[in-house]
Amino acid sequence: MIKEKFTNLKITIVGLGVIGGSFAKSLKALNVDKVWAVDLDDKTLVKAEELGIIDKGYKDASEPIQKSDLIILCIYPKQIIEFIQMYKNKFKNNSIITDVTGIKNGYIKAINPILPESVDFVFGHPMAGREKKGIDFSSREVFQGANYLITPNKRNEEENIKLIEELVLAMGFKRVSRVDVDKHDEIISYTSQLPHAIAVSLINSDEWAPEIDLFIGDSYRELTRIARINEDLWCELFMGNKENLIPQIELFENKIRELKDYLINGDEEKLKELFRESTKRREKIT
Repeated sequence: MIKEKFTNLKITIVGLGVIGGSFAKSLKALNVDKVWAVDLDDKTLVKAEELGIIDKGYKDASEPIQKSDLIILCIYPKQIIEFIQMYKNKFKNNSIITDVTGIKNGYIKAINPILPESVDFVFGHPMAGREKKGIDFSSREVFQGANYLITPNKRNEEENIKLIEELVLAMGFKRVSRVDVDKHDEIISYTSQLPHAIAVSLINSDEWAPEIDLFIGDSYRELTRIARINEDLWCELFMGNKENLIPQIELFENKIRELKDYLINGDEEKLKELFRESTKRREKIT
């Protein structure tokens, strides 16, 4: 019955990378009426059509967005602002826009004033992804069991928020949460951006190449997996949320310095306390 709710939806996905491609594959599995896609790369559009994950691809968004009930923007934060400015007079009346970007506050403030009154932008954030770029690495499985965040604002209609919630749950997300935009950016700076900053710093501190390959185990692989990073996207995310990320880096610096001090002072009990505390905290994460 859930899938039947979406059979009349006409959807345009803007940006057919890993996330956009994964959305296309997931939406096709829900048997929505139409899935169109916009991308600047001809080969990507042709591949998506050949795979049957979109009904048609476009390099210009003018035609599909005039017919779409829902537009999913899977592009970088600054590109979203440019997209809205370029196509603000092309959107279908009463259509919904959503996005997948990892920071919200500044972009919501920039987008809402230029958004047509007849269009509702429900800002979203799938807590899922892959380190590699491109449609070849897209998959329905990337969303299975993942968390999804929505940052409502005063412009949003309740029925439109509910539509996004029901749609992503049907796609396989485990839990959808509504979060205040300031709280979203603050917590994301810790749970997403700080781990990437740590992974990048860890792998860039390597002084043993090429011998290090002989000494790598699961711990190093897991900690540095996300160091294979999209530099353009993550530069935007870091810079766009630096007022939250910098304090988190400083808190981490204090904690690693604390551990270092226990080693210098030979304080085994304090070191064990630190390990016990980390074990308790990790066991609480579901």
